[in-house]
Amino acid sequence: MQKALYLFLLLTSALQAQVKVLSWNLENFGKSKSDSTITYIANILKDYDVVAIQEVVAGYGGAQAVAQLADELNRKGAKWDYVVSNPTSSSAYKTERYAFLWKTAKVTKIGRPWLEKQYHLEIDREPFYCTFEYKKKQFTVVNFHAITKSKQPETEIKYFKFLPQEYPNLNLVFMGDFNCPQSHTVFNPLRKMGYQCAFEKQKTSLKKECKNDNCLASEFDNIWFKTAIVKLLNAKVIHFYNSFSGLKQARAISDHIPVTAELQFN
Repeated sequence: MQKALYLFLLLTSALQAQVKVLSWNLENFGKSKSDSTITYIANILKDYDVVAIQEVVAGYGGAQAVAQLADELNRKGAKWDYVVSNPTSSSAYKTERYAFLWKTAKVTKIGRPWLEKQYHLEIDREPFYCTFEYKKKQFTVVNFHAITKSKQPETEIKYFKFLPQEYPNLNLVFMGDFNCPQSHTVFNPLRKMGYQCAFEKQKTSLKKECKNDNCLASEFDNIWFKTAIVKLLNAKVIHFYNSFSGLKQARAISDHIPVTAELQFN
């Protein structure tokens, strides 16, 4: 009886898809990042299956840095592919690119990625979507970088409540830098639709200096998923700055830390 139950649980587990995802605002990711910095970043990313990057430089150097990062990842024992978005359509603020990188043996990219069309006028740096498949389960990552806190990012995030209706056949997973804590009421409509965030009360942006071993400033980065379709198995942040002598050196990598999750698709 116990053996039969064990085999049943083993089979059930095999039928459920598990993917390790990571989201990271890599602050000004472009030609300002040295070869050693890109190698350092690759060593962090190599343990994940799908990576969403925000703040890739829109001009010369941004897409090239992503290509170099993918090349570095390909030296780590697994085959990676990548895609970089066109520059976001913002003229009022700061145009950027987004990027996805993924392990080709783990997930397959489905179709062509795209920048949000419907709300590109309402959202300065419109989200970048990419659909992936793992063991016949599809999910679409919505990669996003909101305007800064001083510019009221909630005026953009409020349009996210329309996205599940705009893409009713897609399993949307929102990942990125929202410049807004998950406790803000702007996320309530998503919650009412059954979405949940991976992190609560988790600060993810770096201060300029640590104070009493407190190095993190604000709850900005997160991962949102629909609980009816996605189960969160594990979520953690990576305190990469602890491997540096000070925050000045760490901030050469980024002023944000990566957020990660292990997701199971039912």
